[in-house]
Amino acid sequence: MGLDMYAYAAPVAATEDEYKAPNHREIAYWRKHPNLHGWMEKLWRDKNNAHGLTAPMFNGVELELTWEDLTQLEQDIKENTLPDTEGFFFGKNSNNHYYEQDLEFIAEARTQLFLGFKVFYNSSW
Repeated sequence: MGLDMYAYAAPVAATEDEYKAPNHREIAYWRKHPNLHGWMEKLWRDKNNAHGLTAPMFNGVELELTWEDLTQLEQDIKENTLPDTEGFFFGKNSNNHYYEQDLEFIAEARTQLFLGFKVFYNSSW
């Protein structure tokens, strides 16, 4: 068991149900990168609290990432300001280990957005 994290691209669909179809293409995978997960959870809570939505756990929750989200993520990675995040299954800080992969993910995610796809983050622990 542990924190498994995924990013994937999906074609723009006419309905929400179409996003759940198996037409997603994985563009990144991380194993136990807790601070990135914490950053994603904060983003999800910020976006959803604005609409009055809450969830007890950020686990198995799909988060759509925008160009602006990716720009902020890139800045936070480069400035080493991802939030310190702990959890029983999360592992230890792995910012340095995943630094290059994180930046490659952002570049690929931007490419997918430019091509007209949507980009999502999800996790399981």
